Amino acid sequence: MSTKRTNKDVLVLGLKRLAIAIVLLFAGPTLLYVVVSNKEKPFYIPLLIISLLICALAIYFIFKGIKTLISSVFD
Repeated sequence: MSTKRTNKDVLVLGLKRLAIAIVLLFAGPTLLYVVVSNKEKPFYIPLLIISLLICALAIYFIFKGIKTLISSVFD
């Protein structure tokens, strides 16, 4: 009889993705706040796009990390 065990390699990958998401969760909104408070600067639009992409990447890594964690436990 085979017992189901957690795939540790996939679990570590999921935890790494969540760690990246945490860093991006702090970096994205912080950069967005700095950009929005300085609208008269010449790099307003490029930095605004970059900060919004960082926020979107944070959401992506959250979902991928949770999905990876769940698949490591239940597959």
